[in-house]
Amino acid sequence: MTTHTIDATDQSLGRLASRIAIILRGKDKASYTPNQIPDVEVIISNIDKVKFTGTKLKTTVHHRYSGYPGGLYTRKLEESWARDPKQVVRDTIYGMLPENRSRDKIMQHIKFQ
Repeated sequence: MTTHTIDATDQSLGRLASRIAIILRGKDKASYTPNQIPDVEVIISNIDKVKFTGTKLKTTVHHRYSGYPGGLYTRKLEESWARDPKQVVRDTIYGMLPENRSRDKIMQHIKFQ
């Protein structure tokens, strides 16, 4: 198993997440095949030092829908980040992976320090 350690200090959230998504899919290797999950593990450290550019913390809104009428819950990125930064990073990476059966299996290869 190949282990990549990524330091999140002073990195933008989106650029960090896209770099991790590329590594998790194996697209950084010449032996890339889209139907196979590579044997890669990504360890992310210093999550609390991620930087946000512009007014993203105040203006970005995350929605969650329960499936019932009136069940739309909204929360600003600032509130989500204060509650659980790891979950915000996980959700960002999750959104950058392809929507297929392998996405949940790929997400298991992310670890936090």
